[in-house]
Amino acid sequence: MTPTTIIITIAAYFAVVLLISWFTGRKSDNAGFFSGNRRQSWYVVAFAMIGSAMSGVTFVSVPGMVGVSGFGYMQMALGFIAGQLVIAFVLVPLFYRMNLVSIYGYLEERLGVSSYRTGAWFFFISKMLGASVRLYLVCISLQLMVFGPLGIPFWVNVMVTVLIVLLYTFRGGVKAVIWIDFLKTFCMLVSIILCTVFISKALGFNFREMTAAVSGSGMSRMFWFDDPDHPQFFLKQFFGGMFTLIAMTGLDQDMMQRSLACRNFKDSQKNVIVSALLQTVVIFLFLVLGVLLYMFAGRNGITETGDTLFPAVATSGLLPATVGILFVVGLVSCSFAAGGSALTALTTSFTVDILGTRDRGEEKVKSMREKVHVAMAICMGLTIIVFNFLNNTSAIDAVYKLASYTYGPILGMFAFGIMTKRRTSDRAVPFISVIAPLACLILQLNSERWFGGYKFSYELLILNALFTFIGLLAFSRKGK
Repeated sequence: MTPTTIIITIAAYFAVVLLISWFTGRKSDNAGFFSGNRRQSWYVVAFAMIGSAMSGVTFVSVPGMVGVSGFGYMQMALGFIAGQLVIAFVLVPLFYRMNLVSIYGYLEERLGVSSYRTGAWFFFISKMLGASVRLYLVCISLQLMVFGPLGIPFWVNVMVTVLIVLLYTFRGGVKAVIWIDFLKTFCMLVSIILCTVFISKALGFNFREMTAAVSGSGMSRMFWFDDPDHPQFFLKQFFGGMFTLIAMTGLDQDMMQRSLACRNFKDSQKNVIVSALLQTVVIFLFLVLGVLLYMFAGRNGITETGDTLFPAVATSGLLPATVGILFVVGLVSCSFAAGGSALTALTTSFTVDILGTRDRGEEKVKSMREKVHVAMAICMGLTIIVFNFLNNTSAIDAVYKLASYTYGPILGMFAFGIMTKRRTSDRAVPFISVIAPLACLILQLNSERWFGGYKFSYELLILNALFTFIGLLAFSRKGK
């Protein structure tokens, strides 16, 4: 693919995105920005939510991981369904009953101001780092495919990327995010299905032959029950997926902001359950595509694996140009939609939770919210440039690990608030929330030596939350 073709493809996509943003933001007020005025249809939100949890990293990583872990990711996907049921029947009714704009307002009501601020700051750090990494990876791809060949420096690439994200979220807020996620889901599904069809035809398969080839490939193993020490062991993956989903969706302002935009909690529950089932189907399609990509690469001498497999095959020139265009549309839609929703959630949480909107008029809140929105975009851009300056993949891996650690204390605080009637020392919460992840880090670094070769996987999040819960319990007392 030439840079010109890529630019035209991206420009066409963003023309549609900006049109959606303008349409949804014409009469937007603060309530529209923060919660979509709670007038969004549940089925629209459900379809949008299919792709909302999938970024550009997911788009290239899930097919690429088939070579190492087969269909083992489906074990986590089953845990995701269980986690969504907890969100639908425990968290959603609670948040609607309290009429929350930011879900961390629950922590203030239940535990106190320090707990509230701690939850908001943990979310802010993890979401800023995570969203910046996702946009950094798409900026790197655009630099290689477009900006680099044209001689445009990386910082200009970052500035353009962040400016586009800022423009389409500035007025529409969560309403724009929902409809752009709707577009993202559509583009992603079209990209996955058509890429699967084109690659199957290139391999000479009809549907029945493709099914047989995938199932007999040696990469379709789905369940691991034999070795509890193995990171792919079913119970680790299932419960890790369940609690990861609860923490990173149900207790994440970015994700819950969409569900709280439904008309009532019943509609929100429908949205959560339906989107969970549909997301499982999409994950399965990604894994099937991954097997076909490895088959095609092996047959045509393409040596890339993992995250670079899908881009290498799609832009190899061995497939119709349509496949390359579909890949670019899927990657860009996933990456920019994730960046836009994160920017909106960061603005909401920082404005409502950290600066505070109580006893402020509509115009003052609007002015404050717009300044915060621009500041968050600048902060995100600077973080991306720092990642590029470090130019170190291990630094990116460390950021992802840090982001996953920050959800443990949030999960522990919500679990304590919901499952007990006790009051904890609000002043002790920030210290407990720092000590718990540090204890998990020590365990992870020494687990093989201390526990006979045991390797922690996603269950580390559960331990993180458990340590937080125990700490809160130790400093608690009876009473309202």
